[in-house]
Amino acid sequence: MIPVLDWSRFAHDLPGLTADMGRAVRDTGFFLLANPSVPQDLRTAVFAQTGAVFDLPEADKQKISILNTPHFRGWGKPGDESLDETQPEVDTKQTFNIGYDLAEDDPRLGQQFRGLNQWPDLPSFRDTMLAYYDAAQAQALGILSVLARDLDLPPDHFAPLFDEPLSALRLLHYPPATGVANEIGAGAHTDYGAITLLLTDGEPGLQVKPRAGDWTDVPHVPNAYVVNIGDCLMRWTNDIYVSTPHRVLPPKRQRRSVAFFTEANPDTLVEALPGTGTPKYPAIRAADYLQSRLDATYAPKEAG
Repeated sequence: MIPVLDWSRFAHDLPGLTADMGRAVRDTGFFLLANPSVPQDLRTAVFAQTGAVFDLPEADKQKISILNTPHFRGWGKPGDESLDETQPEVDTKQTFNIGYDLAEDDPRLGQQFRGLNQWPDLPSFRDTMLAYYDAAQAQALGILSVLARDLDLPPDHFAPLFDEPLSALRLLHYPPATGVANEIGAGAHTDYGAITLLLTDGEPGLQVKPRAGDWTDVPHVPNAYVVNIGDCLMRWTNDIYVSTPHRVLPPKRQRRSVAFFTEANPDTLVEALPGTGTPKYPAIRAADYLQSRLDATYAPKEAG
């Protein structure tokens, strides 16, 4: 059972929200966050622009292909990515990635994961996406402040570690199922970063596999995010929090969603947090951990 937590409790029932969220991230690593801080009109605008970019002619999308840059920004066609590294099937989804936005003269350009975003020729697309990126990052930091309390850390423990983040905004389009054997929208995987905030259009398909259970449908709750723990935060908490496998089955109808992957600053050292026991993993830079995961995801599948 995936719990529904109301973000409005942050203002009037913070201890209760902290306890409930702590329980959820130790159990399945998933919860639904109702009444988030990101304005509804901004979420609506993001979905409208998501539809617009995926409806562009393929020739226009190819000009802003994610394969044009080493910084994982832009459009990904079906087959560019395979999330389940153990299976030969490639994902049928399309994607569009947006990262931390830098000016063309920013001295950080060229550093690991520090590149320019690729933008389609669509009115308001850039402004809408950057406004949403900032709002989603602020919501994620709010959640991290609750999790810091749950871990008996200062509420602002994570804030300076996420102020120039590797966070990625990802738009997703899943075509309707064709009936081909072993077809998959997004293969079984765990997310790489700290936490993920996912908006869906209500079309079923997302499933989660708890450690002691079978694949379970994630319900759609209007005006709520699907929130889950990523591998980096599980590692950071010394496996106290759980990063749980999930997948997307090919939907009956077109399915679109908007994911915000919250990642720390590149040079943040990910090591066992105070009070979490003897470290199970060596310390690693956040950027190096992310690079290792992306290299595996974008490696070409062997024919067979």
